Amino acid sequence: MAEENIFFFVPNLIGYARIALALLSFYLMPCCPWTAVFCYLLSTLLDNFDGHAARALNQCTKFGAMMDMLTDRCATMCLLVNLSLLYPSYTFLFQLSMCVDIASHWLHLHSSTITGSASHKSIDLSGNPVLRIYYTSEPVLFVMCTGNELFFCLLFLLHHIEEPAAWLYWLLGLCGIIYLLKTAISLVHLVTASQNMAAMDAAEREKTVKTQ
Repeated sequence: MAEENIFFFVPNLIGYARIALALLSFYLMPCCPWTAVFCYLLSTLLDNFDGHAARALNQCTKFGAMMDMLTDRCATMCLLVNLSLLYPSYTFLFQLSMCVDIASHWLHLHSSTITGSASHKSIDLSGNPVLRIYYTSEPVLFVMCTGNELFFCLLFLLHHIEEPAAWLYWLLGLCGIIYLLKTAISLVHLVTASQNMAAMDAAEREKTVKTQ
C-alpha cells in the first residue's frame, strides 16, 4: 500500500485555499476594501467545509487541525492590525482582543494535544458546559465565529463608506454582541485550559514523588 501524503488530503487543500484567500485579502485591504472583505469572508466560510471533508473522507489529521486553528487566529490578528491603523484611538482594545484570542486558543489546543485529542474541537463532553455547547452545536459555532468575523469586517468597511445605511449600524450592533459573547467564551477557554494544564502538572508531580 502506497504511503499517504498528508499534505495532499482534501481538507488540507481547502486549508491552503483559505490561506491564499486570506493573504490576498491582506494585500488588497489598503486599496480594494470590498474585494478584500469578500476574500476574507470566503476564507472564513471555507472553514465550515474542511472539517466536514475531513470526517467524510476519514482524513482528520493533527496537521490539519493545527493549520485550521492557526489560519483562523492569524487572519483575525491581521485584520485587527489593520483596524488599529484605521481606528488608532481603539488600538488598545484591538490589542486586548488579539491577546485573548491567541492565548486562549493556543493554550486550549496545547492542552487538548497533550491529552491526546486530534483537534482543539474534540473536548470532554463532561467538561465545561459553555464549551460543550460551543463545540457540539454546529449552528452555535457557526453563528459565533461568523458573527465575530463579520463584526470586524463591518468596522473595516464602515471606515470606507461615506454615508453608511442605518441597517449597517444595526447589523454592526448585533455582530458586536456576538463578538462580546465569543470573547467571553475565549476567556472560558483560557481558564479551563489553564486548569487542565495545572491538573496535568499536579498529576505528574505526584507521580514523580511516588516514584522517588
